[in-house]
Amino acid sequence: MNRLEHLSINIPETGKKRVVIIGGGFAGIKLVEGLLDQDYQVVLLDKHNYHTFQPLLYQVATAGLEPDSIAGPLRKLLKGKKDFFFRMLRVDEINPVKQCISTPIGDIRFDYLIVASGSRTNYFGNEEIARLAFPLKKLTDALDLRSQFLQSMEQSVMTRDPEKRQNLLNFVIVGGGPTGVEVAGALAEARKHVLVKDYPELDIQHLQIYLIEGADRLLNGMREKSGEKALGYLKELGVNVKLGRIVKSYDGAVVHLDDGTEIESQTLVWAAGVQGNIIPGLNSSVDRSRYVVDAYNRIQGYENIFAIGDVAAMKSKQWPLGHPMLAPIAMQQAENLGKNFRRKENGKSLLPFKFVDKGTMATVGRNKAVVDLPKGSFGGLFAWLVWMLVHLVSIIGFRNKLVVMSNWFWSYLTYDQGIRLIVRLFKREATFKENKKAA
Repeated sequence: MNRLEHLSINIPETGKKRVVIIGGGFAGIKLVEGLLDQDYQVVLLDKHNYHTFQPLLYQVATAGLEPDSIAGPLRKLLKGKKDFFFRMLRVDEINPVKQCISTPIGDIRFDYLIVASGSRTNYFGNEEIARLAFPLKKLTDALDLRSQFLQSMEQSVMTRDPEKRQNLLNFVIVGGGPTGVEVAGALAEARKHVLVKDYPELDIQHLQIYLIEGADRLLNGMREKSGEKALGYLKELGVNVKLGRIVKSYDGAVVHLDDGTEIESQTLVWAAGVQGNIIPGLNSSVDRSRYVVDAYNRIQGYENIFAIGDVAAMKSKQWPLGHPMLAPIAMQQAENLGKNFRRKENGKSLLPFKFVDKGTMATVGRNKAVVDLPKGSFGGLFAWLVWMLVHLVSIIGFRNKLVVMSNWFWSYLTYDQGIRLIVRLFKREATFKENKKAA
């Protein structure tokens, strides 16, 4: 017997209309909060039983924070709420005709469906890189990268071969957006303040950090001035930044760039792009891996099926391909949709979504960050303090806020990152080169 055959979704039928939300990310959580005091039965589905604060994944990956400090149980966040149900399930398909969705343990009907499934890493069709690179979209990704990072350091002190050692000590990050810049900066800070003390046997200058970006500047979604500041900060930290370069291939041992450059490395971090996490069933409404939605977040062709956040493409003159995949946009769309559900039940006209840009930011390291506001930008210490405050306030749960704040405070005072634990070994499958030799 299949181990799931005895299970069922087990959600009671009531006289209320059922709203099913797929995804417990920023958009999904915000929408649930907006619906719980309304006259609906709300069902939230997610593959995991926790919400992840993705902007700080890079700090878990670089041993700055514990994984549970940026994650919170979905049931705890919403416990005690009447007519709310959570189920830890993967959604396999949407059937708009029958108004139901399929899961591994059965179907569930809906009156309204909101797809808030977020985004996944985009490898642009390169299966070799997809198999061997390290993404940074999930908590497990961050733990894998942390293990790889620390294992490489441990292995480097146990080899006498200088070429093998350098291969272990070269870390390559692809993508010059906020994630790539923040990972590169965090590794450079760790090299400067922590690893030099942890590994006295090594000449720590051999640890090389490369940041590869296909465009001619960093932080393309921010002002050019902010990109230039971030570039200056990274160079000050000793990061090798290569602009206007594209990774052509990676076999697990050597990174090949389009200009013929080869970088030997066991660790390639892929932060070069994301795409919408599409669910089969509504394919006619998909463009560029995102659902095309109207100004009210209704998926094209449907009145009762919506998409919000990264997976939604709300096209306009200002945003011809849809809004950027950013958490503030996802949360604002969820808030607006929640209001529209209330207005619909009260017979009022719906409100079109209008994004209010409150600013964009990225951090590079200690006292180094950049902030773009609608009417200006700034960097340095003050930007770094603003970045910390905004992220601290945004983290869900008082305990998590306290843990993150205490970790940051301790690290700032002691120049230490205390989470340098290999709690599980990471073992990558054989590289393409090894497979070829074995054949």
